[in-house]
Amino acid sequence: MASIAERHKYILDTLQREGFVKVTDVASALNVTAATIRNDLKFLEEKKLLFRTHGSASVINPHTIDMNLTEKEKIKINEKRKIAQAAYELIKENDSIIIGAGSTVFALAEQIKPVDRLTVVTASLKVSIMLNELLNTQVIQLGGVIRKNSVSVIGDYTSSFFDDITCSKVFLGVDGIDPEFGISNSNIEEARLNKRMIDASLETVILADSSKFGKKGFGRICNLDRVDIIVTDSGITGSMAKIIESAGIKLVIA
Repeated sequence: MASIAERHKYILDTLQREGFVKVTDVASALNVTAATIRNDLKFLEEKKLLFRTHGSASVINPHTIDMNLTEKEKIKINEKRKIAQAAYELIKENDSIIIGAGSTVFALAEQIKPVDRLTVVTASLKVSIMLNELLNTQVIQLGGVIRKNSVSVIGDYTSSFFDDITCSKVFLGVDGIDPEFGISNSNIEEARLNKRMIDASLETVILADSSKFGKKGFGRICNLDRVDIIVTDSGITGSMAKIIESAGIKLVIA
């Protein structure tokens, strides 16, 4: 049986390599109880060496903050462009799609140059204004209360639109992807709207750079079992990629 020092070293080494650890995985690897590992994580958190979450731990604070869209657009620009290019390949001829709000899905909108007719439903004012300039593109701008941080609309009136439509795909940007908590945003109303978008779509596509994995936003959108495809960059760790794929999600690495 591993000593306390050996257990702590194993946990910290795994965190350094993978970015997160699961209690059950560490307990199995070291042949100790889950309660023992939870105590180890508590001790290491008190030493400010990690952050605990339910059933796991991460090397960085897993809780996200509600950032302004202008600030988000300055982060991981190259990664978002590659993700957007890969996501655009998923749009088919004569498609009807939903685009959420955020910097990564706006990068997707920048890639759209349809040859055949495309219908886009979106909460994002910036997406609507840009796509409205394109030929062969019908833009349906959702109404509602404008949320300044994301330059998009939210609210009950916005959500009610999805009672009567269906689209082939929804493309969503998120603030967090966590194996237990699912996908989430930092704003609860935006998270609720995203869930309605998923309900109105045949396929759910998440666009997220690798820094979003292991993170949690305040508002949970849905569990991973509601997600069909995640498009991300090559910074995703091997262990996280296995978790995503084992959940039955197609992982596209741009």
